[in-house]
Amino acid sequence: MAFLLRVELLDVPGSLGRVATAIGEAGGDIEAIEIVEKTSDGTAIDDIMLELVPGVMPDSIVSACNTIDSVQVLWISRYAAGTNLFLDLEVVEALTVDPASALDRLVDLMPVTFRVDWGARVRRTDHGCEIVRATEAAPERLDWPALNGASRLESNDDNLLLCAASLGSEALVLGRHGGPEFLDSELARLDHLAGLALDITDRAQVQDRPG
Repeated sequence: MAFLLRVELLDVPGSLGRVATAIGEAGGDIEAIEIVEKTSDGTAIDDIMLELVPGVMPDSIVSACNTIDSVQVLWISRYAAGTNLFLDLEVVEALTVDPASALDRLVDLMPVTFRVDWGARVRRTDHGCEIVRATEAAPERLDWPALNGASRLESNDDNLLLCAASLGSEALVLGRHGGPEFLDSELARLDHLAGLALDITDRAQVQDRPG
């Protein structure tokens, strides 16, 4: 089973190597690493996708990382999407394959791109909020997220973290159960990708108009 490990560490040469060594010695097999955010105080936040050797518990990985000075484990959990990462550039390339369906494709790629449990595209109606498209784990009903740009949303479930980005007259909503918290850098990425998807869709509609 794949696991997602999010760590905060000093943004200096050798820091990530020490973390990788500790994980390996504790029984973790690293499959992929992504730098999620670099902060102004000289630290970085990385997502590490890993598999555990049979019999090894996640607590062993956390303990190994915590023995390293200036390293803090922010989150570890099972990760059903596997150990592959889907980078933002790959998302853009996927959206341009069929511009007319870019908004739907954006929703489909959210779980593997942002390590969330589900994504949904919603539209405001006279009766509330309509789900236009959603991934498998999304709830059957969602409230309309009034927002400008990307932002975190309040949730009635203490175990569910939400964020959303504007898609013009629609919105893109993402949900994570348990954590980790949505970082400012993730919100900026989400806002950027939503804007690109909307632009790609608008251009496709203009090209399809007769004469």
